[in-house]
Amino acid sequence: MTIVQVLGTAQDGGVPQPGCFCTNCQQAKLSPRLRRNAACLGIVDEQTKEWTLVDATPDFKLQMEQLETAIHPKPQSIWLTHAHIGHYPGLIFLGKEAMNTHELPVYAGAELGEFLQSHLPWSTLVESKNISIKALQHGKTYYQGDYSIIPLLVPHRTEYSETFGFVINGGESSLLYIPDIDRWEDWEEELLCMANEVDYCLLDATFYSEKEVRGIGREPKSIPHPFMEETMDRLQPLVDRKEVTVYFTHLNHSNPVLNPNTDACKTVSQRGFRIAEEGMTIQL
Repeated sequence: MTIVQVLGTAQDGGVPQPGCFCTNCQQAKLSPRLRRNAACLGIVDEQTKEWTLVDATPDFKLQMEQLETAIHPKPQSIWLTHAHIGHYPGLIFLGKEAMNTHELPVYAGAELGEFLQSHLPWSTLVESKNISIKALQHGKTYYQGDYSIIPLLVPHRTEYSETFGFVINGGESSLLYIPDIDRWEDWEEELLCMANEVDYCLLDATFYSEKEVRGIGREPKSIPHPFMEETMDRLQPLVDRKEVTVYFTHLNHSNPVLNPNTDACKTVSQRGFRIAEEGMTIQL
């Protein structure tokens, strides 16, 4: 059996976000239970107890503590979605100043792999053989013990690298993980069809609505992400028929669903969708 553990559910800056005094961030500063780390997954092979990480976030140390054991103190591998700040900076802890790993497999797209090899301090990890970069190929099946991972290219801002989502297949069920994407209509795949092929989805929920984005003084086109309202509309037929369980992750600190008492959070629940919580597990 394979266990997927949710280790983080926030957008790159976490909750509270540094330097922010919005209501959500102030409440999180006062109440530890409202804090959220950057989006990250742990995948555990129940037979061998080996584990791997999807993304190496700024909260790498805290997230590792939830999975590391005396028998397996280090991840079997790390799989990176892309080169935005919430998804790869944790690699720095693999260097000689900290874990000093030896050729730890780090799976990344071709552009991200080149980025890591060409820019300090990441290139030091390659030169010192702390990490061994493995190229991801869209649609290829990679086997990791009793489970497999299939990378899927998704459209997302390409300042530094391409972006991948992943399908994780266990012995009994499967999960689609896409924490970052620009717009569902820009993807060559049809979300409804992809969701219909898996048992669980963990999807980009950076923003709840256009109203939220404009409320924080931003233009929606400048930070493209699918709004939760739209994602629910697209997947409502499957959720109503209980053909897939949909969780939302990668929540921006401004997202109203962070407060369980808001109408937005209540609407998500009433429509049959769920908010991913850190520490929750999904058996595949």
